[in-house]
Amino acid sequence: MTASPGLGVPLPTQAPAASSDLLRSVFRRHAAGVAVITAQGSRPVGFTATSLNSVAAEPPLISFGVGTGSSSWPVLAEAEHVGVHILAEDQRDLAATFARSGADRFAPPTRWRTGPEGVPVLDGVLAWLVCRVVARVPAGDHRVVLGQVVAGDPSGSGRPLLYHQGRFNALRD
Repeated sequence: MTASPGLGVPLPTQAPAASSDLLRSVFRRHAAGVAVITAQGSRPVGFTATSLNSVAAEPPLISFGVGTGSSSWPVLAEAEHVGVHILAEDQRDLAATFARSGADRFAPPTRWRTGPEGVPVLDGVLAWLVCRVVARVPAGDHRVVLGQVVAGDPSGSGRPLLYHQGRFNALRD
């Protein structure tokens, strides 16, 4: 062990090697809000995301990551607009449906409608946005999608759903 500069706190002399397993292990400890991203192609597509970020206020921009191997990617690769939905703590089943490979994500009991710009908008969420895709940035086996907000509704009620330690969770006071 060596001491960290200026702190006198021992640091391990051998840190774990960088790997996808290390990244996953570290980010399991990072609580993240849960969102569902949707888009319309020849069929509606969507997936659960915990990588949603606010990027800028002027112009209003968001970002999220999507795997290029996902079933949603071919539609998202071409979509001009996407829907971004912030899930409530009682929407664990909806989050699981959109996270499950091979699921018919838009079949009942999922409630949705066609929203602005033809984007599928989920009913009953805490808040939603429709964004115009302005960039798709290559990032390993993913793309980081940047979207400019064009419409939305923040009027849902309740508390947000979180993802932590590999599970969907609720906030605790």
